[in-house]
Amino acid sequence: MRALSHLNKYFVRYKWYLILGSLFTVLSNLFGILPAQLVRYALDLVRETLDIYFLFNGSRVQAALYDVFAFSIFLYGILILVMALLKGIFLFLVRQTLIVMSRRIEYDLKNEIYAHYQTLPLSFYRRNNTGDLMARISEDVSKVRMYVGPSIMYGINLLTLFVLVISYMVSVSTKLTFYVLLPLPVLSVSIYIVNTIIMKRSEELQRQLSQLSTFVQEAFSGIRVIKAFVREKDSLANFKTESDAYRQKSLALTKVDSLFYPFMLVLVGVSNVLVVFVGGQEIMAGRLTPGNITEFIIYVSMLTWPVMALGWTTSQTQRAAASQERINEFLAVKTDLTSLKNIDRDLAGRITFKNVDFLYADSGIKALKNFNLDVQAGQSVAILGTTGSGKSTIANLITRMYDATGGEILIDDQPIKDYNLQRLRHQMGYVPQDVFLFSDTIAGNVSFGTTDMSPQKIEQAVRDADLYANIVEFPEQFDTKVGERGITLSGGQKQRLSIARAIARDPRILILDDCLSAVDTQTENIILNNLKRIMENRTSVIISHRVSSAKLADKIIMLDDGRVVQHGTHQSLMAQDGPYRDLYEKQLQGEEV
Repeated sequence: MRALSHLNKYFVRYKWYLILGSLFTVLSNLFGILPAQLVRYALDLVRETLDIYFLFNGSRVQAALYDVFAFSIFLYGILILVMALLKGIFLFLVRQTLIVMSRRIEYDLKNEIYAHYQTLPLSFYRRNNTGDLMARISEDVSKVRMYVGPSIMYGINLLTLFVLVISYMVSVSTKLTFYVLLPLPVLSVSIYIVNTIIMKRSEELQRQLSQLSTFVQEAFSGIRVIKAFVREKDSLANFKTESDAYRQKSLALTKVDSLFYPFMLVLVGVSNVLVVFVGGQEIMAGRLTPGNITEFIIYVSMLTWPVMALGWTTSQTQRAAASQERINEFLAVKTDLTSLKNIDRDLAGRITFKNVDFLYADSGIKALKNFNLDVQAGQSVAILGTTGSGKSTIANLITRMYDATGGEILIDDQPIKDYNLQRLRHQMGYVPQDVFLFSDTIAGNVSFGTTDMSPQKIEQAVRDADLYANIVEFPEQFDTKVGERGITLSGGQKQRLSIARAIARDPRILILDDCLSAVDTQTENIILNNLKRIMENRTSVIISHRVSSAKLADKIIMLDDGRVVQHGTHQSLMAQDGPYRDLYEKQLQGEEV
């Protein structure tokens, strides 16, 4: 229950749902208990009146007695029906309060988890897979809802019913009540033992479900690769292996439940036997009436479902505790990307790196080593290097996806850690190396970074990215759906749409991370000519492995293994005999071929 204490704030928020639901539960049980007493009165009336009825056999008094007797029984029947109707009404109100409360808590909890996910840094997503993140916000939250809804409803119902029923039973016969409740200690011990097993197996089941979700998500995301390498059968075989492990764990959990419920029914049956046996002795002794025995049997029947629900409720509570513990594990993770001074102002765009080191904690790779860079506001810099030289790490540090592990990064001569993070990123346009498009329209993807963007601005951004000619050929043009991750577009079209999305928001700092790798040389020249105009009076960082992209920049930096090996302008670097000139000549020869 320690893990479930996280939900207490929601119970406080929806306290009136909980209070009214509890009140309606008490009233519904009260109107469920009263019919048992009416049955007792009716049976005792029959037993007491029957001898008098036959005493006046054949006389007019017998007919009159019959009329009174029939009316009394009819009245009891009407009262029992009224009680059943009132119980049904209050049961409806119970569900309209407690179950509605659980749905609202489910909604709030999902929003809390998703909002928390948004605050976590990239390092968190490098450590955890997508399937596990999805399982905690869907499957685990659903398990928790079963606790805050049906489990609490049945728990309150069980508690109030026990208090009301047992108090009535004790008022009738303490001895008979004792024998009826005798199996309960055995039930309590069995619940304790079974729920310990349920808790363990439920945790194993949830972990396996996360693995299964991760496998399916990766398979669907990489379906083109699977088909291209003809690995459908292997993928299916691996899915069957994961699914079989989930099935085995589900069956192991089901076996515990399947043995538990019959055991409880046996205990309830024992209670009925004790009622008849002990009650019969009490009737022979003259201490109870047949109506009392009937009343007790009805009470035992009323307690049957709550007692059965006790095992189900405890099981659901244990599962919810296991799920909430998994949720709390992620909610306890806090971002280390916090603002020290929360500076909120417009940027000029100067970028300064001073002796910056960066180490990826999860892999132990040192991406940057004593890296220095100074880009004045409005200037452009091109960063070139081989794969793994640390180019994309620089883009991640400028957008503050990570914090440097050594040295200092300044924006407008102010430490980057002092800025309001949302305000800082809002003034940057970023085209990532791994292009990601949302399952939305072309216009929706272009205007993603701004809430209200005019159609004219969207069109101009698309023209600058040299994508307009392709879009007007689509039947729905700007309203064309690009599909999941932009699957309906070619690689070059996706990159150009990503560029349009970055420049449409008119950023002060523009970061292009190898964004022209999937376009041909002719398209690249068109985009570069457009970018030359766009980059005027705007700080631009061009990360590429192509020298043609670097020629636009005011300064060029060559990286190798996280260190600067050359820097200068295109002309000065071409005058030197170094890696930049070698790279330029190799690429020039490749284009000529």
